[in-house]
Amino acid sequence: MANTALAQVTAAVNNFYDKTMLQAARPLLLHVKWAQVKDIPQHNSLVIKFRRYSLLAANTTALSEGVTPSGVQLAITDVTGTVAQYGDFVTLTDLLQLTTLDPLLTETASLLGQQAGNSLDQIARDVMVAGTTVQYASTATSRTTVTSSMKINRQEIREAVRTLQNVNAMKMTRMVNASTGFSTSPISAAYIGLITENTLYDLKNETGWVPVQEYASQSGVIEGEVGAIEDVRFLLTTNAKIFASGGSGSIDVHGTLILAQDYYGISRISGAALKNIVKPLGSAGTADPLDQRSTSGWKATFVCIRLNEDFAVRIEHAVSA
Repeated sequence: MANTALAQVTAAVNNFYDKTMLQAARPLLLHVKWAQVKDIPQHNSLVIKFRRYSLLAANTTALSEGVTPSGVQLAITDVTGTVAQYGDFVTLTDLLQLTTLDPLLTETASLLGQQAGNSLDQIARDVMVAGTTVQYASTATSRTTVTSSMKINRQEIREAVRTLQNVNAMKMTRMVNASTGFSTSPISAAYIGLITENTLYDLKNETGWVPVQEYASQSGVIEGEVGAIEDVRFLLTTNAKIFASGGSGSIDVHGTLILAQDYYGISRISGAALKNIVKPLGSAGTADPLDQRSTSGWKATFVCIRLNEDFAVRIEHAVSA
């Protein structure tokens, strides 16, 4: 057992720690901000079903007088996912708690919250970047043919936007509200790009790049937003996907996601999305006969599902050294 004792740390109320953990988790959930959210009621099922109705084709045939047309059928596509549990915990020894001046449970809850947020963000990211609409930079035809000179630029962004527009992908108009974790807040319409710091470095050199500080209004700026170009608002995250050594000559390939509305969804079990669990000294009974260990941990239910493969483009490209 990985006890946290005096060797690791030199010389309350559960609800309080729970709030501390949740507050720490929210800022890291960047990949989840743009999802459809449909939670499963408790005592129901682990499986969530998202349903989409196909658009009806235009009917350009004139009606004949007195003749009832044949009509059309609705077409649906169901996408399902199974919610799983995730979690981790920290063990604190009694001697550590007796001798340290640090607010251990508060600090531990904050660190666990950051771990939880980071974990769920990466789980969602890995589902999102597995989409089938891929654009390789420049003349590359696969990830392994991306060379160090094939960087992202304005033309690549324009091409991705064209791809989305050709399938009538809607711009984002809402995002998950960080204060609640499930309701949505309106945003100004745009496609959303998720990028690394190195990708941002290259985009700043492109004609037409507008840094966030030069926006006409700062009222609608999204947390993490760094700038915009070609109908795409870009957000910076250290969790943006990098395919390590995936390119030509084993260079790292960066996977920039350009998202449209309704590309993906997430689900949790209602009331059990994310919680902090504190076990005090001695709560383990005979497993802790001398009241030597307490624990603080997090547990979450979560699943991320791609709903429409056409509604996101992954641009695979190199970055400046």
